[in-house]
Amino acid sequence: MNANENQNNVVDATSRNIAQELQSTENPVSEFDSENTSLNRLPTSELMKRVSNMRKIDRFRWMLTEGCGNSNCDNENCVSSGKIKPLNPRDAAALALHLYHIRAKVCETSRGSKVPRTQSPTPLFTTLESTNLNFSNEGSESSAPEFKFLTENVVRAIVNTCQNESRYSLLVRTIMEIFSKTDKLAKSFLKIEQTQRFNDFTSRNLTVLEKETLRELEGETEKDVDSLQNSKISFDWSSEETQIDFFALRKSYQSVFQLPSHVFESSFIRALMLLAENTEMELKVELKGKLCNPEDVEKYVISFLIVFEMPAVGNPEYVDRALPQLCRAMSYLPYSALARICRVWARHCQNSFKNILELLHQLITARTIDNGDEKRRHLQDNVDIISATKVMKVLYYANALAGKMESPLNTKDEDYDNPEVDSKYSLFPDTDLRYSVYQGALFAEDPLAAELKIDLIDCIKPYIPFSEFYNEPLSDTIEMDKDYTNYKSAIRLETLGASSSRCDSKTVSDKFFSFMTHPFILTPATKTLGLFYDNRIRMYSERRICVLQSMNGDPPNPYLKLQVRRDHLIEDALMRLELLCYESPQDFKKQLMVEFEGEQGMDEGGISKEFFQLIVEEIFNPDYGMFTFNADSQICWFNSVSFENDSQYTLIGLIIGLAIYNNIILDVRFPMVVYKKLLGKKGTFNDLEDSNPVLYNSLKCLLEHQNNDVEEVYMQTFRISYRDPFGSIVYHDLLPDGDKISVTLCNKQQFVELYADFLLNKSIAKQFNAFRKGFRVVTDESPLKFLFRPEEIEILVCGSKNFNLKELQESTRYDGGYDSSSTIIKYFWEFAHSLSHINQRKLLQFTTGSDRVPVGGLSQLHMIIAKNGPDSDRLPTAHTCFNVLLLPEYSTKEKLHDRLMKAINYSKGFGML
Repeated sequence: MNANENQNNVVDATSRNIAQELQSTENPVSEFDSENTSLNRLPTSELMKRVSNMRKIDRFRWMLTEGCGNSNCDNENCVSSGKIKPLNPRDAAALALHLYHIRAKVCETSRGSKVPRTQSPTPLFTTLESTNLNFSNEGSESSAPEFKFLTENVVRAIVNTCQNESRYSLLVRTIMEIFSKTDKLAKSFLKIEQTQRFNDFTSRNLTVLEKETLRELEGETEKDVDSLQNSKISFDWSSEETQIDFFALRKSYQSVFQLPSHVFESSFIRALMLLAENTEMELKVELKGKLCNPEDVEKYVISFLIVFEMPAVGNPEYVDRALPQLCRAMSYLPYSALARICRVWARHCQNSFKNILELLHQLITARTIDNGDEKRRHLQDNVDIISATKVMKVLYYANALAGKMESPLNTKDEDYDNPEVDSKYSLFPDTDLRYSVYQGALFAEDPLAAELKIDLIDCIKPYIPFSEFYNEPLSDTIEMDKDYTNYKSAIRLETLGASSSRCDSKTVSDKFFSFMTHPFILTPATKTLGLFYDNRIRMYSERRICVLQSMNGDPPNPYLKLQVRRDHLIEDALMRLELLCYESPQDFKKQLMVEFEGEQGMDEGGISKEFFQLIVEEIFNPDYGMFTFNADSQICWFNSVSFENDSQYTLIGLIIGLAIYNNIILDVRFPMVVYKKLLGKKGTFNDLEDSNPVLYNSLKCLLEHQNNDVEEVYMQTFRISYRDPFGSIVYHDLLPDGDKISVTLCNKQQFVELYADFLLNKSIAKQFNAFRKGFRVVTDESPLKFLFRPEEIEILVCGSKNFNLKELQESTRYDGGYDSSSTIIKYFWEFAHSLSHINQRKLLQFTTGSDRVPVGGLSQLHMIIAKNGPDSDRLPTAHTCFNVLLLPEYSTKEKLHDRLMKAINYSKGFGML
């Protein structure tokens, strides 16, 4: 295809963007909005007239930015004449419109036809040392060559020649010709035989090549390099290898991007927009949602890999126009092709991750901010945000694969989802606990993860932290009620897309798109809100069922009520929970209401917070005997020789699950491996770093020891010893007759794996399976497992570790006559900031009922300080259910300090003050 036809294609592709604006000269051509056009409604004659006018304007714009390429040009409005300097796209668009209206002269050769075969070819290259392209001054730009694919040498030669001759029309046309067409782009920068042949050609003096050789170089014969490129490509969808020579590709980009940005950026943007538009159309129309033949899709895979390897483009137009179309086109690829891109990215493109992620974040953030102006439009309906999020998912999985991954075979817990184990550790084996059965069909596996055959929980350390994928502007703006509404339908549609083509389900899945099926982009605080909606809806459903049952004469019981005595907290709580397991396990789905015997007050959340805090303090006390405390790591662990029965651990799991279900944060100090095991994974050697750092470092030294004297240095056998909580030494053989098997250089890896498996899994299997059983009775029907990673579940259970009192001060509101400038309020915050960390937590507990920081930080609490009368000797009081502090207007700073210290130190119990 010649340059004229190529430019006409660009014009055709962008005609809809500017057709309506041709009637006015107030707006530059580059700012036309394609979404507001209605070309399809115009008569054919009027449409052709507008397209013709647009083409004339684009010729002027081409002259003002790139020039016609004729060194003898005398047109004062053409860059090639040397009478004007190249304009930026915005100024060129405005001036082009003006030149069109005054009917100025236009260079017809700016996009001339290809040289006829009867004409002698113009020399393309000199020697490899100079790698310059020479054009005949006698001819026009039409004599310039066109390529059917690119290599590093070709790009370098084009760039050098353009620099030496100070004209860049050849580079611009090459970019437009190659990067706008999938077929040509997919044949560029490949590591196959023809690439080597091309390099061999460029290393010779091409001025003496015969005509047919030159035609072969340009891809113009039937028996040329391009015909070899069309031969069948052997590859495997599951392979991480690719035919792209990424080293040559990056060097090529480097050669181009060293030029001034105005030379090539607009050409790249136009070419990529055309490429994306054609790709999207082909994937929707030609593939028709069927299971795609790899040979039909591999060219698109290669094209996207080449495009996304491009360095960051500084032109905002790229993020605003080209990138959204590329993401939209890529989202139509089948999951098998997306998985292939993921594998190739993970293997070859790690250094590009941050660049791609930054561009996607820029696009999503920009669209999120712009979307705020449209009151009736939800983020879930914004196509650009949806497609960019889907591309980010591919990068998210590639980031995990590029990091450190555990083998799924080594981490799968066989006891998870095992009915026999569930029955064994049930409180009552003869009773059918229908609410404890895992309803996995409700939450299908992510189709991309299924295609990759990985589980992100197995990722020990990603290439870049997972937290960098959070988009805070989107998380702060998103309406989670709308997102949750789409959630149930969306997750089923994603499952449907895994078994069929992506193209087939795209329209429907976009209509019900939910970010809860792409949780990597949401902050933990936003995901917690999604979980809160799910739990609350389930609670309201139980209330409705209770009302219906009461109509049949059954006594209404809309809440899960626990009545306990402070002096017998553990006994009363566990007894009541065990009784519920026997009588009505469905009550665990109801909202919790706690009542302390002998104390007045309605539980609106504050009493429940105190209940959980008190019961956790007792249960995890080492003196109670169910858990041990590691002084080195400051964490609790299951007591492998506990005298408590299995039902006690099941009930503890119930309590942890109820805390999550009722949105209550606990002071629980579990190592990360506990949350990993709750999600169905076994603990491995890497998990010892968090749970037992001293032992981890010792075993790591053993693994790093490379000399053949392991047996003499360590004198270790496969029999291990450890001290139980009662101070006795216990021995265990990791293998039969372990005391007779020495650890050597050959078997040290096996020793370490068996040692870690025993400590983290086998030694506590009885206790932990019972614990997990109780936990899952409450949480298995919620999307907890699919929204949160283990480290995020820890934040969900224990709260944020960032205790920043300034955040609480900034989010606090005032009532009853107080404001931030009131003297007593200034005294209060001065006092709060002067307290020790322990007393600050006491103050937080006194005001809110818990000393834990919620997910997202103290800014999520929204505390209220209200005036409680004039100066008096009364102590401050608090409504912990609503985070309200009632503060009298004390006359002096000293009196305020004295009353607050007494209040926070003697605050346990409802109505004690």
